[in-house]
Amino acid sequence: MRPAAALLLVAWPLAAAATPADLARARTAYNQRQFDVAIEAATAARRTPATADAAAVVLARAHLERYRERVDPADLAAARTALGAVRADVLGARDRVEYLLALGQALFLEDDFGAAARVLESAVEVAAGGDPRLREAALDWWGSAVERHAAGVPADARRDAFARLGDRMARELAREPGLAAAAYWVAAAARGEGQAAQAWDAAIAGWVRARLAGDRAAALRADLDRLVREGIIPDRVARLAPEARARAEADLRAEWALVKERWR
Repeated sequence: MRPAAALLLVAWPLAAAATPADLARARTAYNQRQFDVAIEAATAARRTPATADAAAVVLARAHLERYRERVDPADLAAARTALGAVRADVLGARDRVEYLLALGQALFLEDDFGAAARVLESAVEVAAGGDPRLREAALDWWGSAVERHAAGVPADARRDAFARLGDRMARELAREPGLAAAAYWVAAAARGEGQAAQAWDAAIAGWVRARLAGDRAAALRADLDRLVREGIIPDRVARLAPEARARAEADLRAEWALVKERWR
């Protein structure tokens, strides 16, 4: 792989000259979810050695997002190729987080959830103290990877995985109470551990604290609402006798509705 990359570096000066603005344009287009434009601009930015590696990361992430939209295997393959060309040792701090995030996303989209969880956990660690948006993304993708991986492992391993996830999310919340991803996953992890009552408390705390999440508050509350109604409440009444279950579930749904009304 490296000799081929070296040949590309030699050939770049012969191609149309790229400008520093190409990388900025690629990033802007990616953030605006204009993935075709991001791919075009990142491809241009790769022609300049100074921006080649950072541009390859943006290129990979744009292909991954376009894969999620179109489910075209060519995008997943293109993302892997771009990631394989990155010289990770020359990346700056932010690009290093994005690189790890892209690696984890690629593994996740290939259904390698256990490996994805490990890579994404390292992205969470590297993202600590950095860009809040990247930190949120790393936390959210890591939680999703753990959840998907845990679905296919024995009960003890599942509980351990969710306990690890919940502990880390709680620590993240202690440092930054406005992290929407952590607020959601601390509740979801408690549920995954089989701790329905703790999950209930965490969901209420997340709902009440949601305003700290800024423009992510509405999405957080929608996710928590779904988690409570479709997961936590059914879990809390699952062991009750059939004749008591319907009444208990109705009571919990009424209590949850009251929480939402009081803390709009």
